[in-house]
Amino acid sequence: MTEYVIHPLVVGINETDQGIMTYQQGYGTRIHLPIYVFYLEGGDQRIIVDTGLEDFMAPPDVEARYGFQVFEFEEALASVGLKPEDVDIVIQTHLHNDHCENTYKCKNARIIVQKAEYEFALNPHPIDHRYFPELLEGLNLEIIEGDREIAPGIRVMLTPGHTPGGQSVIVDTRAGKALITGFCANDKNFPASAPVVAPGVHLDAVEALESAQRAKAAADLLLPLHDLSLGARKRIPE
Repeated sequence: MTEYVIHPLVVGINETDQGIMTYQQGYGTRIHLPIYVFYLEGGDQRIIVDTGLEDFMAPPDVEARYGFQVFEFEEALASVGLKPEDVDIVIQTHLHNDHCENTYKCKNARIIVQKAEYEFALNPHPIDHRYFPELLEGLNLEIIEGDREIAPGIRVMLTPGHTPGGQSVIVDTRAGKALITGFCANDKNFPASAPVVAPGVHLDAVEALESAQRAKAAADLLLPLHDLSLGARKRIPE
């Protein structure tokens, strides 16, 4: 069995409200929201999950406060020995702009995206302002439907609700199955001794909650897509 090490690379950070993450909870609590590229090291292909923001301004104290470095996309890949043109596969959890602004730089990569996500991104509803169809132009897209193995030891699981075609990424590691959520979440969505909490931003609240429940059930190691604690971890598992 192919086993991987996951490298969470911070490629942007925003300040927002916790209620953006957790449905009907946490409003009024300001948080920092890291944006990640995940490099999946192992196997014979160079695979990343998401590509982050192209333009951002990190608050000046963030790196010292949280113990991680905030990279430009190219710097992030260089930190694990890669250049954008080296990437073979980009798995897009979804197509909100903060997850795909650098995808066009991976000129040799197959871009894995769910059909429902792709179709919505081409003609987005104005209720969701995070889609920019021009970000898809010129990409080598591989449109899939539903759960799918992407490479030995890596598969995607359709987890809609936050967006129409979000997909979580399940990765075999020596510590079990690690799951990168395909929807906005941090640690507060997955309390240790309480039910999961749906993402605060969603197009379908019921689907969003059910997807979060399925993600938790499928994971030995749960990696919420915007969890602050991941940024200080160089390798998962350590």
